[in-house]
Amino acid sequence: MHPEGRRFVVIAALLALLAAVLWLPLAGPGILLTLGVYLFFRDPERVTPADPRAVASPADGIVCMIMQTPLPAALEAGNTPVWRVSVFMSVFNVHVNRMPAAGTILKSHYIPGKFFNASLDKASEDNERHLYLMRTENGQTLAFVQIAGLIARRILCLVREGQTLTRGERFGLIRFGSRVDVYLPPGVEPAVRVGQIMVAGETPIASL
Repeated sequence: MHPEGRRFVVIAALLALLAAVLWLPLAGPGILLTLGVYLFFRDPERVTPADPRAVASPADGIVCMIMQTPLPAALEAGNTPVWRVSVFMSVFNVHVNRMPAAGTILKSHYIPGKFFNASLDKASEDNERHLYLMRTENGQTLAFVQIAGLIARRILCLVREGQTLTRGERFGLIRFGSRVDVYLPPGVEPAVRVGQIMVAGETPIASL
């Protein structure tokens, strides 16, 4: 379990205990709630792709959109259209996010916003989100964005500007469902399709 979830599991367990004391039939639902919170914050180990050029999915979930668009203006990285792959996470997915490639974080930028359904395209512009710009080990520019959703209310960033990380390393999480967008480097095309199931840190999205 990710350390971020420990206090939530404790809170759920205490509520379950209180409910059971007040009325014993509530013990069952209370135990299920505690188990559900624990499962939400699970943090299994992952095995990155053997190909060093592979861009790994930053999130568990389903590819909900693939389109060409410029990088977010807040990153100040130009307006050349690139491929964007969006991975939608439901409340049943692992919510720990992992680095899609090895490299250095050039920019980390948080933007407050609304909480529309994260599967909608407008969530990329209107929802609360945290943007990252990185330079890969071979010098290419890659961006990724954590987007809060209808239920998600907290984006947690675990990295800082100037930090160098390996592919598959944890960089953050989003509580209770949301989306992560990956903006591939210019000239790099996605190798996934809409509806495909992704595993964070393992499933290749593209090849650099």
